Amino acid sequence: MSPATKQTWRNWAGNQQATPHRVAAPRSADEVAAAVRSAAADGLTVRMTGTGHSFTGAAVAEGVLLRPTALTAVRSVDTATGLVTVEAGLPLHALNRVLEEHGLALANMGDIQEQTAAGALQTATHGTGRDAAGLASQVAALELVLADGTVANCSREERPDLFAAALAGLGALGVVTAITWRTVPAFLLRAQEAPMKWDEVLARVDEFDAANEHFEFYWFPHTEGCLTKRNNRVEGPAEPLSKVRHWLDDRFLSNTVFGAVNRVTHRAPAATPFVNGISAKALGARTYSDTSYKVFTSPRTVRFKEQEYAIPREALVPALRDLRTLFAKRDWRISFPIEVRLLPPEDAWLSMAHGRQSAFIAVHVYHRDPHEDYFGGVEDLLTGFDGRPHWGKLHTRDAAYLEKAYPRFGDFRALRDELDPDRRFANPYTRQVFGD
Repeated sequence: MSPATKQTWRNWAGNQQATPHRVAAPRSADEVAAAVRSAAADGLTVRMTGTGHSFTGAAVAEGVLLRPTALTAVRSVDTATGLVTVEAGLPLHALNRVLEEHGLALANMGDIQEQTAAGALQTATHGTGRDAAGLASQVAALELVLADGTVANCSREERPDLFAAALAGLGALGVVTAITWRTVPAFLLRAQEAPMKWDEVLARVDEFDAANEHFEFYWFPHTEGCLTKRNNRVEGPAEPLSKVRHWLDDRFLSNTVFGAVNRVTHRAPAATPFVNGISAKALGARTYSDTSYKVFTSPRTVRFKEQEYAIPREALVPALRDLRTLFAKRDWRISFPIEVRLLPPEDAWLSMAHGRQSAFIAVHVYHRDPHEDYFGGVEDLLTGFDGRPHWGKLHTRDAAYLEKAYPRFGDFRALRDELDPDRRFANPYTRQVFGD
C-alpha cells in the first residue's frame, strides 16, 4: 500500500486513531495465519480491530491492521449442549439473533451489542449479575492464530493455561478467529426501572443485589437522583414496551434529547447541575418483559468517552460516598450519569472480576468534552480501593500497578514471552499495560 492510499482507522469515540502500514480482511483462520507470517517476514506488528468500541488504544494497529468483516460465519449450533461456535467478526447483535432462532441465549450481556464477538471478549466486556458473570465466563473454547503463524485451539481441557489467559487477552497472545460459546436456553427478562434517591439506593444496595438476578443503577451527578434497574427471569408471555414507548424512551429521550443536552452543556458547562436536576426529576418508572438480549442492551448514539474500574464488592458504598465528596471539592460539571454494576468472581486471568466479587463504577463524558481531570480524580480514588481498570476504557495504569492488582499477571506475561517473544501482536497500549 502506497503512502497515498493508506487508510486511517478511528475508534467509535474518535479519541484513538492509527494509519497502519497495510490493511487486510482475511476470510479464514488460515488467511489470518498467512497474514501473520507475512507481517513477520516484513518485520511488522499485527492487530485485529473490531468495531472500535474500546476507548483505549487496544485496537490501534501500527503495522498490519486485520479487519474481521469477512470472519462472520456461524460454524455450528448444538441445541442439545448449548455450544455455539462463531467466527471472531460476528457482531453481538447478529449472534443474538442467531441464538434466538435456535432457542438459545447468552446468560448475561453488557448494555450494547454493536461490538464484534472477539472484540467484546478480548476486553472482558461484562454486564451486571448476581449469579451470571461476564462474557469471559460464557466461553467453552477458543481458536486463535499464534505469533508463529500456527492455528491453536484451547479450552479448559486443551491447553487450559492458554485458554484462561487468552479469554481476556487483549489480542496480545494471538488473533482470536473463532469462539465457542456456552449458551443457555432462551429466556425472558422482566425489567423494573424506577427513580430513587441517593441515600435510599446506598442503604438498600445489598438488598437489591441479593434479591435480583441483575441489578444496576445510575447516579446523576450534582443531584440526589438515581435510576435503578432490576432484571429478573419470568415465564411468558412477553410484555414488551410498545413501539411508541420504546421510540420515545430509548431513541428520542435517551439519545436524541440527551445528545442535544450534551451539546448545550458542552458550550455552557455551568448549566450542567441545573440540567441534570431536570433530567433526574423527569425520570419515570417502567416495567416490561422481553427476550433477554432486548432487555440487557440499549441503543447508544450519543458518543462519549468512558473510564471504568472494578473494586472489591465490599468497598462499593464507601467508594461511592468518597466519589460524591470529590464532586463537592472539585469544580467538575458532568452531564453523564455514573453507572454502577455488580459481578460474581471470574476465572479468566485478566478479567477485572478475577477471583473476587466485584463492583464496577463507570464514569463518562461527552466525546467533545475534556476528560483528563475528571477521570484522573476518579482513578486516583478507585485505585485506592484496589481498583482494576477496564481494559477497553480510559485509564493510565501500567504494568507495575497491574502486576499487584492481578494474581496471575506474572503468569500471563510469562506465557506471552513464550508465545510471542518478538511482540508480533504489540502496540502502544500493550506496551503500556504489559511493560515491554
